[in-house]
Amino acid sequence: MKSIWSGTVEIPEREILKEDEMADVAVIGAGMAGLLTAYYLQQERKKVIVLEADRIAGGQTKNTTAKITSQHGMIYDSLIKNYGIKKARLYADANEKAIAEYENLIKEKQIDCHFERLSSYLYSVEDEEKLKREAASAALLGIKAYFTEENRLPFMTVGAVCFEEQAQFHPLEFVKQLSEGLTIYEKTRAIKVKGHCVETNHGKIFANDIVFTTHYPFLNVPGLYFARQHQERSYVLALSGIPKWEGMYYSADDNGLSFRWFEDTLLFGGGTHRTGKINSECGYSFLREKAEEYYPECNEITCWSAQDCVTHDEIPFIGTFSILKPHWYVATGLKKWGMTGSMVAAKVICDQICGKISPYESLFMPKRIHLVASCGKLCKDIGISVAGLVKGHFHLPFGSIDRLSAGQGKIIRIGFRRYGVYKDEQGRIYKVSVKCSHMGCELVWNPVEKTWDCPCHGSRFYYDGKLIDNPAQMGTEINNGLRE
Repeated sequence: MKSIWSGTVEIPEREILKEDEMADVAVIGAGMAGLLTAYYLQQERKKVIVLEADRIAGGQTKNTTAKITSQHGMIYDSLIKNYGIKKARLYADANEKAIAEYENLIKEKQIDCHFERLSSYLYSVEDEEKLKREAASAALLGIKAYFTEENRLPFMTVGAVCFEEQAQFHPLEFVKQLSEGLTIYEKTRAIKVKGHCVETNHGKIFANDIVFTTHYPFLNVPGLYFARQHQERSYVLALSGIPKWEGMYYSADDNGLSFRWFEDTLLFGGGTHRTGKINSECGYSFLREKAEEYYPECNEITCWSAQDCVTHDEIPFIGTFSILKPHWYVATGLKKWGMTGSMVAAKVICDQICGKISPYESLFMPKRIHLVASCGKLCKDIGISVAGLVKGHFHLPFGSIDRLSAGQGKIIRIGFRRYGVYKDEQGRIYKVSVKCSHMGCELVWNPVEKTWDCPCHGSRFYYDGKLIDNPAQMGTEINNGLRE
């Protein structure tokens, strides 16, 4: 299940860190946020080293739908209500400028990455009034947005908010050229950060400033980011054989669908769910049913999934990691808008490290607390985490490996211990610890992707226990590949 971006671009491999080095800034994570941050810091004559646990853009960047937009779902009306017009305008302005900065950078470096400006539509099949409020709020904040009944979708809507002059591109074409002049060490995982030192599996980097752009911070203390955001999964089908139409579309409703084109291929997204919690309206089967309903003659080229961090108040955490660590910086919680969010993060963090004043620093600062906007989701996340931590003490599953079907995963009690067990199509058994290696929450089997997912903080593991997504730093494998 390779994304259309990964299938059309190959980024040259970089070397592994071979010895201890020194730098002005160490950036942990070579996704879009990390690479942009490194690029702008290097433009300020900083010596920057980027560390990547796997491959450049090998995480969420390769799985994005690559919309570069200030259209972030139903957000501007609530921002005005919760934060006031001044801060809501800062959010709108930061993301509008991010679009322009991509365009300027692409032109300046002559990057061929299928960049194009076009309108983005936020539609609904349920509530016209909320769209009109959102259109009025976005326009009030300086965005070229308006309500319209125009509809190119294969089903009826009650209307949409049109955001003009938004953009889309091929993220890996962009990354390939942007990263050419950067010092990046691949297959070099940051294991521990202490003071001005980043310890990796291949050596140490000593730096005046350290930037965490690992999608989800892998350190629990300080910052407590694990208690301040959750993770969600979403899915994409790449479909051919459909007449092309203009614009990008995103649903304002629960269980809605996303649309954008790459050349003659429709990227058809949706099936979103909280990581570790999946139902019949989630995943690829949901999307395939909808594709069959709306586009019965289409062909599926490929499919893939992505994972997004969502803060309780839905504003990203960008800036100083903690008041206890003034030379550490972080970018996380970018929701489904990682392209504009990455650019905003890069500019804000670059300004902070270089001693400049960013007009957006106060809005995105990670140390903020806004009880009105955050309280409901905070309580929900605490409840889910507590349930995940205590579940194993009260749930003693019966069953045996013998009863597992090929392709099935399940939590099974063996003796007095519980294991996550998967049987592949050849009858090989893969046994993993059922406890997440991050904080010990009980893992959940994801039959859509054949993974073990943590419902508390979103860490994910392959069926054999190898780590996929942080904040966990190690796998859960025990003794795998054995036949019954």
